[in-house]
Amino acid sequence: MKKAYFKYLLSVLLFGSNGIVASRILMSSYEIVLLRTFIGSLFLFAIYIFSKTKASEKAGKKDVFFIIISGVSMGASWMFLYEAYANIGVSLATLSYYCGPVFVMALSPLVFGEKINGAKLFGFFTVLCGMFLLNNQELYQKGLSWGLFCGIMSAVTYAFMVIFNKKATGIKGLKNSMYQLFISFITVGLFVLIKQGVHIDISTESIAAILVLGIVNTGIGCYLYFSSISGLPAQTVAICGYLEPVSALALSAIFLHERLTPIQAAGAVLILGGAAFGELYRRRRYKVSN
Repeated sequence: MKKAYFKYLLSVLLFGSNGIVASRILMSSYEIVLLRTFIGSLFLFAIYIFSKTKASEKAGKKDVFFIIISGVSMGASWMFLYEAYANIGVSLATLSYYCGPVFVMALSPLVFGEKINGAKLFGFFTVLCGMFLLNNQELYQKGLSWGLFCGIMSAVTYAFMVIFNKKATGIKGLKNSMYQLFISFITVGLFVLIKQGVHIDISTESIAAILVLGIVNTGIGCYLYFSSISGLPAQTVAICGYLEPVSALALSAIFLHERLTPIQAAGAVLILGGAAFGELYRRRRYKVSN
């Protein structure tokens, strides 16, 4: 369990550094996501081919459909997120993105038949208040800017990614991650092809950061994540998962010199606290009922 715990923490910290690494790449957000998904999916495919244990479950047509929708949503979510990185900074973009789990919680009664209760409403309302405090200055100065819109949409498409991934019950573990990442690559590739054609300029200064983002942050990060969560308690996964946005905030302050105002910091606390409360309460109720 200690090994699984270490692997999970390392994967979360790697994901938290995505925005820092991406800031070193002199390319458009769409091109960055395209290369990230391409390199990451190749890496996961290589691990899957050479792994001794392969998934034996058989996927039905519904599972394939759900994983395709989830992969498309993941590609869209990452494109919105990286565009938000470029426009409103890593801190605000990351916190906006982390409203996604609360959107999943809000939609769960419609999608999964879960009941709405006071705890869920409290968590959702807390996150909404946090979003308002976090983006109040941005809204006051610029209105609904493109960067803020992308941050919100990254959370919305994240919610679709999670919901449809949960429905793909016949595709699990590394196989799930590999398929989803590859479908994301196809999605982003088609978007870039329509937007600008096949021509992509890769500067020599960006090659190292691209390889780190694709191989280390995406390939190794996803492998560590999916190979560790099965050996950890669900509550541990839920709690430690929030180290990702916290680490992203800390790293952006250290390397990018981004600072949150006191009001934005209060909004960050409400977002992370409300999301964590809703998630932990849901898992506690699930554990008690079983």
